[in-house]
Amino acid sequence: MALSDFESSVLRDCPLDDAWSLVETFSTMHRCDPADVNVAADTIAERARALGLPIELHRAEIYLSIPGEASVEIAGKRYRAKPPALSLPVPGGRTAEAVYVRANMKNLRTYSKDVRAVFAAEGLDPDTLAARIAGRILVTEGFGNPALTALVQDMGAAGLVVINPGENIHWGTSSTIWGSPGLADLDRAPAIPVVAVNRADGAAIRDAVARGEPLSITSALTEGWFAQSVPVIEIPAGHPDAAEDPDAFVLVHGHYDSWEVGVGDNATGDATLLALAAALWKNRAQLRRSVRVAWWPGHSTGRYSGSTWYADRFALDLARNCVATVNCDSPGCRWASTYRKLTCMTEMQGFVADAVRDATGKTPEFLRPKRAGDASFLNLGITSYYSLSSTMSQELLDEKNYYEVSGCGGNIAWHTEDDVMEIADRAQFEADIALYTLSVLRHASARIVPGDWRLTVAEFRGILGSYHKAAGGAGDWRAAEAATDALDAALADLAQGVAQGAVAPARANRAHRELARLLVPLNFARLGRFEQDPAFACPALPGLAIASEAAPDAPRARNAAIDLQRGLNTYTAALSDALARVSAALAN
Repeated sequence: MALSDFESSVLRDCPLDDAWSLVETFSTMHRCDPADVNVAADTIAERARALGLPIELHRAEIYLSIPGEASVEIAGKRYRAKPPALSLPVPGGRTAEAVYVRANMKNLRTYSKDVRAVFAAEGLDPDTLAARIAGRILVTEGFGNPALTALVQDMGAAGLVVINPGENIHWGTSSTIWGSPGLADLDRAPAIPVVAVNRADGAAIRDAVARGEPLSITSALTEGWFAQSVPVIEIPAGHPDAAEDPDAFVLVHGHYDSWEVGVGDNATGDATLLALAAALWKNRAQLRRSVRVAWWPGHSTGRYSGSTWYADRFALDLARNCVATVNCDSPGCRWASTYRKLTCMTEMQGFVADAVRDATGKTPEFLRPKRAGDASFLNLGITSYYSLSSTMSQELLDEKNYYEVSGCGGNIAWHTEDDVMEIADRAQFEADIALYTLSVLRHASARIVPGDWRLTVAEFRGILGSYHKAAGGAGDWRAAEAATDALDAALADLAQGVAQGAVAPARANRAHRELARLLVPLNFARLGRFEQDPAFACPALPGLAIASEAAPDAPRARNAAIDLQRGLNTYTAALSDALARVSAALAN
């Protein structure tokens, strides 16, 4: 594809100077304290109104945890530390025997609770690790993320000290609870103190631990329920075809709370949303679907409590009418010249690849969406693409000796005091604005909703084959495999019918949405439609991921085989329902 004259015109309508001005303003504003976050929301609203955009400020009561001072004391020395949000505060300190266990340095950002993934370097099985750390404060490499915190807490650790890999200490979040906690979530709140230290101090602490010195953690956090603003702009579809599905919309979103001034994460994203909204508002007469632009609080200090509040509050509207969610986090950062780690669901990869090439001239490489980054709409069954966008090349990361982080285009200023104005790059910022605007414009104006579900079914077939092999003969896979083949054939017929004009666009669009509601949760969620999965890694087709544990030589094979068969039944039923939706679209 290539840019049409209309698309080029829309991109020229992006108010780039106004957007850059918002980045500059946010570079002087701390957006972590709840009061400061609301001031930032007011600033977004003022800028939107100055551009003639209608904006509503919803008020959300969400649970937040704001880190304060922290330290580690050992062998008579005190080291500066940072407590992750939602970790257990111990302002009076906690002292215990400490133990060091080396972590897998190549996988510091893992969201896995698998001991083998986190501590592969040590080759420890869970029982051996638990015996080593029970009642002790664990010192290890990494970040104080939810999965690691939950893993060591479940094994009886008294606390956790994580050694960040660089000179700076990174802020983070340690709870697996996604969003503000409900009653059922309370038992999963972190019950141990967690702090992060930098590499140099971590080495000294590790040496003292090796000498048998006891270790003390002190940490302070401010926690509670806070009223936070959720700015939302509604851009109504004005094309005559919009009458076929008048309530359909694309949700484009990003967080506006940040650590300190957070320029690359996420002032640049906030400004990208503003520019996108202005351009689409001016051209709304050509949209077949509405566009909803939202800015979230509570991203880091609430573990996505802002986007989760919105997912709960507007769940029925989202479930009925949202055709896609598009997340905007950390665009426009210095040196971020590639799109080699672009988050995208499989059905959207062709669409997104075209958008990246047409907007930037680059070729993307895709990652499976993670259980992170305001992905609060997976259980609802909504197609999504983007989370982070442009990033540094691997060659440049290696040249700079940078380790992997989860934002700022790969700059290790991520989640530190150094995420300041120099992290933003005006040229890359404008390129990413073009990418986001073009992608959403195409999604909202296309006659047929974008997405190729045959790619997703092909993905399922490969995953199914891998799990079938791992199961070693356990489970009856015939019905699941037959359902996969049947759906693939029906989707081929649907694509042909759409191309030949035999299937009305309204029916094809309805089928697309219904397929998403069935297939997205099947691949990305364990819990129910209106629930939120915990914040740790979700494997592909999670209901079948137990396959290897059901193999005849596995320790609890018979128990796991029961779960596996239930997973196969769930999979087969979902694909059979999807087949029925496609068949209905094909019917005259």
